[in-house]
Amino acid sequence: MGRPATVITLSETEKSELLRWIKLRKGAQDARLRAEIILGCAAGESGNDIAQRLGTSKDVVSRWRQRFSKLGLLGLNDEPRSGRPRTISDEQVQQVVNQVLQGKPDDSSHWSTRRMSRETGLSPASVMRIWHAFGIKPHLEKTFKLSTDPLFVDKVHDIVGLYLNPPERALVLCVDEKSQIQALNRTQPGLPLSPGNPATRTHDYKRHGTTSLFAALDVATGEVIGRLKRQHRSTEFLAFLREIDVSVPADMPIHLIMDNYATHKTDKVRAWLAARPRYNIHFTPTSASWLNLVERFFSTLSEKWIKRQAHVSVKDLEASIEYYLETYNQNPKPFRWHKKADDILASVARAARALGK
Repeated sequence: MGRPATVITLSETEKSELLRWIKLRKGAQDARLRAEIILGCAAGESGNDIAQRLGTSKDVVSRWRQRFSKLGLLGLNDEPRSGRPRTISDEQVQQVVNQVLQGKPDDSSHWSTRRMSRETGLSPASVMRIWHAFGIKPHLEKTFKLSTDPLFVDKVHDIVGLYLNPPERALVLCVDEKSQIQALNRTQPGLPLSPGNPATRTHDYKRHGTTSLFAALDVATGEVIGRLKRQHRSTEFLAFLREIDVSVPADMPIHLIMDNYATHKTDKVRAWLAARPRYNIHFTPTSASWLNLVERFFSTLSEKWIKRQAHVSVKDLEASIEYYLETYNQNPKPFRWHKKADDILASVARAARALGK
């Protein structure tokens, strides 16, 4: 029969603490498992049932039951292990963290591992491990700007709603232009990729003019209507709208998402849209072009195609982009939007509080 399992009785304080361990989003998985085991024991579950439910062994359940019965919550901590003792104190760790978060070196805009190593006396590897443990990356910097649009909240809800719950029997198109795409040619030929060696290119280049890509991204399918034009005035934008009108089904409502660029709001553009009531316009907030999914396509175009190409003329560049568009549209994939409007607004609110606005 074996000996009966030790009965576990929890105080309110112990139960609250164990529940807190389980709810911690970034807590250790081991701590969560131990908390689940003890809560199961206190609820009267058998060791076999607990082990099966949590995907562990009966011996593990028994060990933590015994540890808790003798030492309480302290018994759920890891025991000291054999091996090399710690050589870095908690005070040294705290010094590294405080120094990288609260100041900068005199001769640089940000800390490097070697610079911090010289400052603290720890090895670069130790500094790197401390930064990694706390998720600190001094070499990285993100760009961000708070929108001052008085209708920011309404516009975010409107556009995100189109992404997450698109209207039935209607097209949602994200429209914008990627202007001033430069036709750049390297001053000398580069070497091709070879085993042990990356491809090379010269650091300098020759400019051969620019072109602009007007694009409309179908949110549902990922397909792109693209037209290249040498200028990006209201005249060219209006011509692009006419080309969209020809390319989409004539009897289908159209929702256009676009930014507040002046060429999108001229009298001629407004009149053209007003004469076609099936077009519904949704402007992104000011300084929030990241809400327009076509920007994601522009980024893909630059990184996967244009960035490493060399073009001897604008005509050559335009032919290259047209080829990419044709190839891309043979197997388009939609860019999925996952973040809810309330999550975006909460994130912006946190940034505003951090900036004191």
